[in-house]
Amino acid sequence: MTKELAEFSIAYLQKKGADYVEARAEQTDQNTFILKNGNLEVGGFESFSGIGIRFLIKNTLGFVSTNDMTKAKLKSLLNSALKTTIKAGPITENVELAQEKVHKKRYKVQQKIALPDVDTKEKIAMLFDTEKALQNTGATLPGRFISLSDSLTTEYLVTSEGTRIEATVPKEGYYYILTLREGTRRSQHFWSYGASGGWEQALKWDMENTLSNEAKLLQKNLKYGIKPPKQNIDLICAPQVAGIMVHESGGHPYEADRIFGREAAQAGESFIDESMIGYQIGSEVVNIVDDPTIPGSYGFYLYDNEGVKARRKNLVVNGKINEFLHNRETAAKMGLPSNGSSRATDYDKESIVRMSNTFILPGRMSEDELIGGVKKGIYMKSFTEWNIDDKRIHQKYVGAESYLIENGKITKPVLSPALEISSFELWKKIDAVAKNFELHAGSCGKGEPMQAVPVFFGGPSIRIRGVRLR
Repeated sequence: MTKELAEFSIAYLQKKGADYVEARAEQTDQNTFILKNGNLEVGGFESFSGIGIRFLIKNTLGFVSTNDMTKAKLKSLLNSALKTTIKAGPITENVELAQEKVHKKRYKVQQKIALPDVDTKEKIAMLFDTEKALQNTGATLPGRFISLSDSLTTEYLVTSEGTRIEATVPKEGYYYILTLREGTRRSQHFWSYGASGGWEQALKWDMENTLSNEAKLLQKNLKYGIKPPKQNIDLICAPQVAGIMVHESGGHPYEADRIFGREAAQAGESFIDESMIGYQIGSEVVNIVDDPTIPGSYGFYLYDNEGVKARRKNLVVNGKINEFLHNRETAAKMGLPSNGSSRATDYDKESIVRMSNTFILPGRMSEDELIGGVKKGIYMKSFTEWNIDDKRIHQKYVGAESYLIENGKITKPVLSPALEISSFELWKKIDAVAKNFELHAGSCGKGEPMQAVPVFFGGPSIRIRGVRLR
């Protein structure tokens, strides 16, 4: 029925004069379990379906969605949306869409252990086993929040140009917040794991050992940590920290809708403008890409929500800005084809320019070689806090598990070192990139209403020369 309604929407709106129409029909089944301080607080089982239709009429974009999957209701909504969109035409910006190839494709992410075949008790047991392991660490953990979720989504995209894409993607997500205490000192650390695929992906994370080892290290850091040196030093950022830096300062600013001001009152703006292609934003060792085609990744897709074939986007090449993230609307403004960066979280959200899996490309040095080249500095393995301004210029990263580097060796734990830096400084101060490549999962928020899409971010360890920490 959802496919039939998608096809009906295309034909009906074309008959009414629409120049372009796309319809996304979606069916999702998802489960969520939350353990808070050892108590199972939430167990959610949800199944929903619906359809979202976007259309272009008289150079004005309209969007409507519904979960009432009847032809009569849909017809009424389409008529209402047409009237509203046409009336808005004189006061809105004229919209053009870049011309794209027509694609017809069906793809599915394979599951070695299918999510529907995994008993709910096994999923909940994973949380309780992790809780038990945390209790056995000896760390003082007054706050423990652990969440496990999985979903299975099938999307059917049809456009008036002839594109027909059907995609089935299962995903798993694991999120936690640990609050630690040592005397009068307190710290908190949060992190996510995520993947596309079957239950086998969640089993790989080995959360019992992963979280218990982390709790021990963070407790040690809290107990013995010293203050960071108050002088200009070098900073080694491990993949978790490098990853959040690249996502916030090397990904978001390259979203073309931010660059053109569409997100100004929602998710913010960008320090980058259209003329900065070729601008030297970083040193020659800095190469930043966004790639949704990585198998098993949290931000995986092969075709975006406009039916454009996905590809790797080379945002920064040898320190120079090379391209932006585009949908068909922003690409048309620059006279380019889209690079397949249009995503929506659900059928009832408009598809907008988004990241997928954004990371720094690895270099040839080992992490030990990076550390060995530092006379005095800090090794920041993970972070507890970050923030960045709306234009993605000024930012702050506070270390969680961190250590002092003296004469090329890691020595004492360091308590909450904080880097405050601008995007114009950060990437130019990186003089070396390691080869210890890692990707980490996250949830990227943007849009109005808010859309939190699954993503990967990461890269290797990086060395930043001559910064002052707080």
